[in-house]
Amino acid sequence: MPKFKIEPHFRLQEWVAEEKGYFRDEGLDYEFREFIRSTAGAHHVTQGASGAFQSIEKGRESNITCACHWTVNVAASRGHTKLFADAYSVAPSGIFVRAESPIRTPADLAGVPISVGFQSGSHYATIQALESYMPAEQIKLSYDEGMLFSRMEAFFEGRAQAATLFGGPYYFAEQLGYRKIIDTTFMIGAMINGDPDMDDVRKYFQALRRAQRDIDLRPELYTHYYKMEFPERFHDAMDTRRWGPGERIVFEPYSRAVFEQSFDWIARHEIFEAGSMGSGNYDEATVSMVLA
Repeated sequence: MPKFKIEPHFRLQEWVAEEKGYFRDEGLDYEFREFIRSTAGAHHVTQGASGAFQSIEKGRESNITCACHWTVNVAASRGHTKLFADAYSVAPSGIFVRAESPIRTPADLAGVPISVGFQSGSHYATIQALESYMPAEQIKLSYDEGMLFSRMEAFFEGRAQAATLFGGPYYFAEQLGYRKIIDTTFMIGAMINGDPDMDDVRKYFQALRRAQRDIDLRPELYTHYYKMEFPERFHDAMDTRRWGPGERIVFEPYSRAVFEQSFDWIARHEIFEAGSMGSGNYDEATVSMVLA
């Protein structure tokens, strides 16, 4: 049997499980792949109308990867992957502006270009957060800056007036004095790629459950791992002692009701072209093994 391939996803849990030996304790025969720091962020670079959905459509290398639940919902409905229905996670996220910006309230963002990743968590989350403040035509999104680290860097360099950032970049923006205008925290879905042994999937998530308890208890012991998720060029400015625990895995079902409500929300907001979202069939799009 091939080794189970693990790739961290801008969060701490995989790093803690690796440090503590939890994957090995579960008997998982695996290889641990890190793509962001080792490529100076190039592995995650996209431009314009290309984002998380397109990376899933192209194919991912690891047996389990993650993306915002909206994109995983559609990708699984189109047969590109399987949504793992026994757990999900929640990532802190927000729309940030510079400290001196005249933008003070969410309503002030009407007509202001907000840097987001195309068909990625920041795209959906920004719309969801702002639609109670303004009509859809006043929510102006910019995809030009690309995905997470490119978007963060463009924002820090003043090439974007506002940006939606999550996880480590969210904490980095806070540390550097950027001002959060509105919270856009969102759900992330796990997806099964290829045809891994489902017992290996169980072992992987059991290890992450143990890591999550450790992070809940003493997050300050593990926030240094954010540096493993950032390109080297940012490290000197990062003080991860000030950062929070970030994405939290919730070991509860991503239910049929949540799937269907999300699928309907995406369709109503016309984020994908009409007729291009796939079946929307929960039973076909998901896999469940009910973690012990």
